[in-house]
Amino acid sequence: MTLLVWATGLTAVALVAVLAGYLLAASVALVRARRHLERLAEGLEAIAAEVQPLGDRLRAVNTVAADLLTGLRQVDEHLRGITVVLRL
Repeated sequence: MTLLVWATGLTAVALVAVLAGYLLAASVALVRARRHLERLAEGLEAIAAEVQPLGDRLRAVNTVAADLLTGLRQVDEHLRGITVVLRL
């Protein structure tokens, strides 16, 4: 009976040691992930600060592009009219 008690005790200790190892490994992985996420957040904040002035410029570019589109549509209409007249 004493041998069975010792074997059960050693098995329990081994099980606890294995679980502790896995928990320690998971903890280390979570700490590393937190560090990487902090670096990523800092990088994203830096990017946001760098691109913030682009908003006004992109609005101006969008306005000019819309005007260009209107002009190109007019040219397209004229070219279609020419093809009708020339029967192409």
